[in-house]
Amino acid sequence: MDDLHLNPPTVREAPDGVEFNLSRAKVPNHATDQTDSFPLDFDAKALRSKRLESVRDMMRENDLGAVLLFDPNNQRYATGSRNMFGYFLRNSTRYIYIPQSGDVILFEYPGSAHISTWLETIQDSRTSKIVFAAVNGRDRLVAKPFAEEIAVLMQEDCGGNQRVGMDRCTHGLALALEAEGLEVEDCMQMILHTRRLKLPEEIACLSLSMSAVETAVWNVEKKLEPGVSENELFAEMYHGVLMGGGEFIETRLLTSGPKTNPWFNEAGSRKVRPGELLALDTDTVGINGYYADISRTFFCGPGRPSGYQQSLYRMSWEQIHHNASILQPGMTFRDIADKAWKIPDRFFDLRYPSIIHGVGLHGEKPIVAHACDLDRYTGEGVLEPGMVVSVESYIGEPGGSEGVKLEDQFVVTETGVQPMSHYPWDDRLLNREV
Repeated sequence: MDDLHLNPPTVREAPDGVEFNLSRAKVPNHATDQTDSFPLDFDAKALRSKRLESVRDMMRENDLGAVLLFDPNNQRYATGSRNMFGYFLRNSTRYIYIPQSGDVILFEYPGSAHISTWLETIQDSRTSKIVFAAVNGRDRLVAKPFAEEIAVLMQEDCGGNQRVGMDRCTHGLALALEAEGLEVEDCMQMILHTRRLKLPEEIACLSLSMSAVETAVWNVEKKLEPGVSENELFAEMYHGVLMGGGEFIETRLLTSGPKTNPWFNEAGSRKVRPGELLALDTDTVGINGYYADISRTFFCGPGRPSGYQQSLYRMSWEQIHHNASILQPGMTFRDIADKAWKIPDRFFDLRYPSIIHGVGLHGEKPIVAHACDLDRYTGEGVLEPGMVVSVESYIGEPGGSEGVKLEDQFVVTETGVQPMSHYPWDDRLLNREV
């Protein structure tokens, strides 16, 4: 691993600490010793304006006079505005009103509008009508004034169109809007469909996030030794994410030894022992809020991996490479499932739920399940240029001593897929010369 020289990118402060450009850095490509062709700098204002226009295009296509966005990811996508992200993931009381044409209005937590009002995507700000309602048991009392205000805005802005899209809300708020004569539509799937295709500026953000996350994973690999705890290694990864300009890790998927089988156990106080595997999934909301999602499994020395560990790793590695190799624009999800790497029977029950999943501000559309699960979880669809996807693999058997988790991230181009992640594979687990 001596050829691995990833350094956290130097962050340039933005006025709001939300969306910033970095100097044009080079991300090492360990597979080819070349550099990514993805842009690593971008115009933040262009990113915001294009995303907002994409939302308004969606509104026109679906005949929505306005949308009310409660989901922090959708708020960020439409305007670039972010505030107390984790808090509002669970407490949906901050909302943004966006008409097809007219002023975008932020209904904000008291005293914090200044962190977003400099954005050119937001023309007005008001205090949220519902910000403390649920905590104080006032949901029913505030629903009517909330709805009355939105109804007046739509009367002014929407030319008689009374259809309002909401991505997330309480049942009471929807009923209150309908009582004011508005027609409420669930627009979450509409927005996720819009977000599936990435702008060039988004590709730049995703590339920057991947660079920072690969550094964080390298920090974990350097610290891996007998006696270190999973929590210590997880803290090392989190530290690397933050120092690289990222924001937070969605999961705690970093486990060792018997906790690697089955997958989805979480990091804890367990200490890694000699000769065990350590597996992790980054699941990171990184630079400018864009996701970086790769998985790696490492061997904790001294000594060499067992034949069983190597066989698990080799199968997972083959699954990733085969499934990435078949991906082509225009390919149906059913074709992907049918042509995917065939998981040996003894490992099938513990398969990872998806073959691929989309990547953007988080894990997004599309999600392509295995052939046996396709109708249940996925349905019909087509792989399109501009999508960004992670290719997943987990190999472990019921009752097995350990398992292997691997994952890589790709951009779907006009001719195939291009890797965004270049973190090297473990030569010892592949039984290659080191």
